[in-house]
Amino acid sequence: MCQCERAGLRRIWESRLAQMTISSHNIVMKQVGIAALKSRLSEYLRAVRRGETISVLDRQTPVAQIVPVRRREILRIRRPAPGTPSPNRVPLPRPAKLKIDIVDLLLEERQGHR
Repeated sequence: MCQCERAGLRRIWESRLAQMTISSHNIVMKQVGIAALKSRLSEYLRAVRRGETISVLDRQTPVAQIVPVRRREILRIRRPAPGTPSPNRVPLPRPAKLKIDIVDLLLEERQGHR
């Protein structure tokens, strides 16, 4: 089998995976892998706008769900207040003055998990 045939079969398999559904008592959910979601994000967002729920898989393991917003008034997006500094201009807090070596503490914690 040549490389182009393998690529064609892979595309067919990925599209079938994207169309696979899971049924429950009251929902039907599409499943999609991360790579397919990234390549066709607009298509999946249109499906979510129509009311569908999308389950996102990472190597066949569900990791997230994209669900439609049920009540739009709950989701409010606000602009920052005038004069608010951008995130990279917000001053950082002063470093804590500790009598403990943080690196030693982290190494000790990691050694305990082995």
